[in-house]
Amino acid sequence: MTHIESSPLTRKLSTFVALSDVDLETLARFHRRRRTFLAGHEMMHEGQSNASVYILAEGWACSYKMLPDGGRQVINFQIPGDFLGLRSILFRTSDLSLEALTDIEASEVFAPDILGAFAEAPRLATAVLWASSRDEAMMVEHLVNLGRRSAVERMAHLLMELGARLNHVGIGDRTGFSCPLTQYHLADALGLSAIHVNRVLRQLREDGLVTFRQGKVTFNNFEGLQALAGFDTGYMDHAGPLLR
Repeated sequence: MTHIESSPLTRKLSTFVALSDVDLETLARFHRRRRTFLAGHEMMHEGQSNASVYILAEGWACSYKMLPDGGRQVINFQIPGDFLGLRSILFRTSDLSLEALTDIEASEVFAPDILGAFAEAPRLATAVLWASSRDEAMMVEHLVNLGRRSAVERMAHLLMELGARLNHVGIGDRTGFSCPLTQYHLADALGLSAIHVNRVLRQLREDGLVTFRQGKVTFNNFEGLQALAGFDTGYMDHAGPLLR
């Protein structure tokens, strides 16, 4: 298996579309400009124009919005295989900010490369559309998290979703996953205080459902946590390619 065939992005897109040789060649061109960023680096800021698109290869990032009072709402966490800033080439300016949460490696892709590739490889464009639609489905679940789920349910759902996403690209499994997020990251994502996050994680641990310790999430009772979260895997759509 070549490098591009085993890359997180290829694994992710292949869930929906059986990629052809032309598609794989196009993806290989996307990975020509590899860059590294240190943890804490702001890769993109809200309102930025002419921003590049990045494909995350290693490490974690987050997208967020800053509020006038200095508060931050994390929109989503990005993991290997995710596009960073894809909407910026359609909106002309970035609608959010992006930060590297760990040291990361990412491939920089310019807007003309993306748009040209979609014309040359329509099946690949369909796969990217699917990936974007799945991201939108995740945002719906995050909205329900913030609006209607309890703090414990929010945390359970986020950890289940992260586990499913990581498993999808070959990182982690049903037993758990490595996780660099701090309680402050989780607080900004779930609309909670860091102190409340600590209490919620302790409750989940004491209930025998999940343990988050020293950068490792361990699912102690996968089915129980799934039931608590009301986590329906349908929106993750990992059943296999629909377009072959």
